[in-house]
Amino acid sequence: MDKTQKISKTLNIILWITQIILALVLISGAIIKIFLPRQELQEMFSWTADNGTLLILTAFADLLLGIGIILPRPKINILAAYGLMLLMIAASIFHIYRNEASDIGINIFLLLLSIFIIFGKRKM
Repeated sequence: MDKTQKISKTLNIILWITQIILALVLISGAIIKIFLPRQELQEMFSWTADNGTLLILTAFADLLLGIGIILPRPKINILAAYGLMLLMIAASIFHIYRNEASDIGINIFLLLLSIFIIFGKRKM
């Protein structure tokens, strides 16, 4: 195995680990948003008190993106990563608008992971 093949194999492994992490975060987030009682959600995420429709929309977006990011289809993975990137940008803007800028750390982290997947999958 030459150096390029080793790098490619290593990149593929790192991409899959990243995809698994993202899928777990997104799908667990969707499950929490769908099944947790509204009162408990409001204690965890203050924005859910005023935005019931947005809560449902983000739950289903999280679920679909989590599934898309983990399917063994690179084109679907890339599309899901683009969707996640857009969702995290929108979530960051939403939190900044609500004076909750201190809450966007996870959004930025997930945004960076999605960008990594986009660039990594395009190189493969």
